[in-house]
Amino acid sequence: MRSPCANPEDRAEAATKLIEAAGGKMLAYYVTLGEYDWLIVSEFPDHQGVSASMLTAAASGGVTDTKTTLAMTTAEAKKVFAATGKAAAAYRAPGAG
Repeated sequence: MRSPCANPEDRAEAATKLIEAAGGKMLAYYVTLGEYDWLIVSEFPDHQGVSASMLTAAASGGVTDTKTTLAMTTAEAKKVFAATGKAAAAYRAPGAG
């Protein structure tokens, strides 16, 4: 495996351009030590934009083992929870009579 120290590169600008091209906004870019090499905090108006940016980065071969976390405000979460209650009333779990 090639060491990232052999040819250091600041990828924040490239990541920002990708996120913006997919309709998002870069909020923060961190280099991390541990299980993952970096952390990006971004905003997108929808799930399609963030998915497009992640798929583009992964398709390059330079990004692997990504994890994405959806963060919601408490007001957004309250709407999701309310919708979940309605959906649950119409759902039959596997094996349930």
